[in-house]
Amino acid sequence: MIGENLVTEPRLTHFDDSGASRMVDVGGKAVTRRMARASARMTMQPATLQLIRDRKLAKGDVFEVARLAGILAAKRTGDLIPLCHPLGLDSVSLEFRVLDEQTIKIEAEARVEARTGVEMEAMTAVSVAALTVYDMCKAVDRGMTIGPIELVEKSGGKSGHYLRGQDSSADR
Repeated sequence: MIGENLVTEPRLTHFDDSGASRMVDVGGKAVTRRMARASARMTMQPATLQLIRDRKLAKGDVFEVARLAGILAAKRTGDLIPLCHPLGLDSVSLEFRVLDEQTIKIEAEARVEARTGVEMEAMTAVSVAALTVYDMCKAVDRGMTIGPIELVEKSGGKSGHYLRGQDSSADR
């Protein structure tokens, strides 16, 4: 068919042509300023969230401990996710927002000047922060839920800017 080779199927970059897993070679990529934001939501009993807000849990300030856990996790993403490149992050920040009487939103932003992006670092940060909230509060509420965890935005690199909700091939 004419033009058949003009459109290529998206392919998974962490597998070679034989199907073996591989770390992507980023050696030829340009170093650019990269940023990624990710978020996670948690739901819990209203009484649990009130204990967090009032700082009345025996283990301490839940949001501050979770913030530190998220930052540490982002810095260690290359150790946790087998094919991620270890990155010397320029910055990682986490914010906690109470959405209603039983829901919190955790958002992380990671920044780096590098040859590869920081999406996994931002997503690891919110994941571990949420798990830390769960760990600190499980004595009073084992029914807490985590999710969704999602990439909100990324910029930098060859693929350019992505913003969740905009029509993008990355949303497919």
